[in-house]
Amino acid sequence: MDFNKSKTKENLARIFAAECQDGARYQFMAKAAVSEGFSYISDQLKVLAKNEMAHASMIYSLMIDNLGKGKDNVPIEAGYPFEPSLLKVSLSTSADIENYEGTNIYPSFAKVAKDEGFAIIAQKILLIAEVEKTHHQKLNALAKLYKANKLYKNSEKILWSCSNCGHSTLAKEAWKVCPLCEYPQGYVIVPQDKIQSSY
Repeated sequence: MDFNKSKTKENLARIFAAECQDGARYQFMAKAAVSEGFSYISDQLKVLAKNEMAHASMIYSLMIDNLGKGKDNVPIEAGYPFEPSLLKVSLSTSADIENYEGTNIYPSFAKVAKDEGFAIIAQKILLIAEVEKTHHQKLNALAKLYKANKLYKNSEKILWSCSNCGHSTLAKEAWKVCPLCEYPQGYVIVPQDKIQSSY
């Protein structure tokens, strides 16, 4: 099929727009996390923002490679969520968006691409969908821990580390202020096992 006459062309443009918006949203959320005293969550959100922009870059390249001489504006119509940057709202809302992209939107776009004869594009879209599902799990876990005020508490002793100076302590709860560098609790690295157990 001619790419310029395909539904895949429009779907890739929609993915590009969505990934750019997701990347921007995570950057806004990261800034809000710092202002709320959660440097660790901010760092996690910055990684997600980087992932989304890498997806956007890859989709952009696919568009350029396939448009050929038809390199012009691609009209698209899609809804894009707008939400407050407050962590108590945005973590769980963003988790839901990632889940919907990863389990519904992107797999349906991949099917269209495959049906139209764009197997490589279909494969790339499915790989992005898998990353979005992982983003959903991480955001959902952070949202649960944040809302339950258990981000820095655990039922058993675990290793808490300061992201600033590297000080570590085995305890059920992270310190309020690092005993070494005196950075606030928001700089404590939450162990990945704790995050993954909340999936």
